[in-house]
Amino acid sequence: MKNNKLQNRIKENTKNYDIASKSSMKIILLSSIILFSVCLILIPSEVYATNEIDVKSIGVEKTAIVSVTNNSNENVKMFKIWLGKDFKFESFKTQDGWTGEKTPQGVIIFTTPDKIKFGESVKFGIKTDKISPQINWKALDKQNQVIDTGVIIPNKIEKAIKNPNLESQNNIIETDGEIFSESSFKIVPEKPNSGSTVRVTGSQFGPSQMFDFYIDSNKLGSFYTDETGFFITTVKIPDGQNDKRVDFKIKNNQGQEKVKSLRLGEGVNLIPESENIKLSIKGIENFVNRGDILKIFGTGNPGTSVTIKITNPNDITINSRTAEVDRKGNWELKKEVNIPFDAEFGKYNVIVSDGRNQVLKSMKVETNKIIFVNPTQQMFKSGELIKFNGTTTPNSSLEITLEDQLGEEVISDIIESDNSGFLEFEYQTTENEDKEGTWTLILTNGEDKEFVYVGYDVIPSIPVNLEFDKENYQSTEIAKISIIGKPTEKIQLMIINPAGSIQGTDTLIELRADGKATYELDLSGFGSGMYTAVAKKGGSQSSEVFSVGLAMGSGPIVVKTTQTEYEEGERILLLGSTNANVLLKSKLIDPNEKIIKELETPSNSQGVFSEERFRIPTDPMKGVWKIIVSSGNNVNEVEFDVFANNDDQMIVKVIQGIKLPGYTDSIKIMITASHKTSISIEILNDLGESIDKTLMCNTTSDFKCEIYQPITKQMTPGIYTIKAYDAISSGETTFEVKGN
Repeated sequence: MKNNKLQNRIKENTKNYDIASKSSMKIILLSSIILFSVCLILIPSEVYATNEIDVKSIGVEKTAIVSVTNNSNENVKMFKIWLGKDFKFESFKTQDGWTGEKTPQGVIIFTTPDKIKFGESVKFGIKTDKISPQINWKALDKQNQVIDTGVIIPNKIEKAIKNPNLESQNNIIETDGEIFSESSFKIVPEKPNSGSTVRVTGSQFGPSQMFDFYIDSNKLGSFYTDETGFFITTVKIPDGQNDKRVDFKIKNNQGQEKVKSLRLGEGVNLIPESENIKLSIKGIENFVNRGDILKIFGTGNPGTSVTIKITNPNDITINSRTAEVDRKGNWELKKEVNIPFDAEFGKYNVIVSDGRNQVLKSMKVETNKIIFVNPTQQMFKSGELIKFNGTTTPNSSLEITLEDQLGEEVISDIIESDNSGFLEFEYQTTENEDKEGTWTLILTNGEDKEFVYVGYDVIPSIPVNLEFDKENYQSTEIAKISIIGKPTEKIQLMIINPAGSIQGTDTLIELRADGKATYELDLSGFGSGMYTAVAKKGGSQSSEVFSVGLAMGSGPIVVKTTQTEYEEGERILLLGSTNANVLLKSKLIDPNEKIIKELETPSNSQGVFSEERFRIPTDPMKGVWKIIVSSGNNVNEVEFDVFANNDDQMIVKVIQGIKLPGYTDSIKIMITASHKTSISIEILNDLGESIDKTLMCNTTSDFKCEIYQPITKQMTPGIYTIKAYDAISSGETTFEVKGN
């Protein structure tokens, strides 16, 4: 019966922290009882959860202990808690082997490099701004999948029984002193010194019973357990036991015993008081950046433990850990401290305490980002003007690219920041033409690159993006791939080779808490050619093309553009041919010989290449522009005219070489007006005679329209003129019909 009773009690109680606490104030003492596991008599919590994960909590005043027991078949790797409305965390503590991080949203995330297996338990201590908080919890496995979730409310402690120092008692219920196979005890610290005072704690002994404590054959006193079979007490180790292994024993009056054998140290009394090691903290700079990793260490009195607490600019504890001071007086955090990428800027304090003394080191979290740009609103409707603004380094040039949901470039430009660093960018969307979804604005200033997301006709979500550190590699190199997406999300990365099949096997990459990850791709065994990296997340994906083994030195280069005239903001399609599998460099140059943009372009296995990443910037210089294409000593260039958009002019352009069913050749007529209108179109031959007056088109909301016109057999070779006009403006252009 006693054993059954004991086992039931054991299931209702959890392991206790082995940290001493002294205080003259009752409230502090009572809080310490919870956090540092002085003997407690508990009442089971109210638990609103399934039986997968058993979560209980007990508390006094603003302090509580949360106990987690894994009853599921899944191993627990992460445990999250957050409070109900109108409650806030003030601080928290973790069990050894666990670390805690408090997010700006008020969620504490406990993680461990190990795991909680079936039947195992872990405890966390928390302090809140008010008593009796509602604690929401969620347990997750190594794949970040939810195992169980629920809500608990801490029960108040009815009573606390404190064991005295080894003294006999008059109120012991029984003196049998039952010792079971599950009974255990520990000495704190684990490496005690001769002549020092140590703390002794034990559990799963006979409840409310007396036991004797021995060192070897010397009885030092007696103690009694509480109603759960738990005890905690202190004892002074006799002097003269230096560098000697001794047996610590707990005995009952029937001759049964539990033994723990330890080697004693040299003894604290051998170190003069003046030579005690001063408590210190190191590894923290005065200024740190988001994303920095801190290796925190320091010194303290040997054989003690220290608590390290980090508070944010609002004096809220966001991280709390413990470390043991070794025999030489050194301590070090086992796990590095990461400065989150969403950390609040300002002054942070790192406080180290050994229970008697404490030291404080301040650090200021700054930013090493130079680009700060955001949309003026989260979502824009179709046909609206999308606006971005922000700051960067003053008087600098930024290359910007706006991509749609499918990763296709909508517009690119080069903009300048003013003397204060302010910049802004706008794009006029086209109803029924631009694709709805989450758009990405990519801003590049030298080596710095930022991704900004905005919703076009939808609430934006965070897509997955990937970037290579360069475009062409040798097979002896390592390609560095930067992946950006939703924090802690898992991204599937696959590589498609030039033959169109998957190279190797897919790789699963988990993003960090800042939503970023860097993957190093070993290119050993990759043959020469063009490859595609595809990052997949659920039903969406993003891809980037890179090349391996392509060399400069192409042989003759043939290059052309699809148009001879361009206006501001217009995309340039560059086509050409050269030798197979070579790398070409292309430069877009304005009339003042200023290089606007440089790109690397590979040729395919047939020697064909194309490039559509060039675009005429807004407010361009009018005149003759050119693109120079080179590979080694081989160079060629193509020229074209660029003109500014005149608000009072109707602009007419023609693209030739369009194929329509039933016709050998066709043209595409594109017209831009200064207002929404209906436009009449007339085609005249080289004699000025009208051959077609029936064509018409209506402009869209952005004042553009386009139609296709086949080249019929009746149109003889020569120069033809297209005239477009409405009631207030007109424009024209020419095209050539060549003979067969």
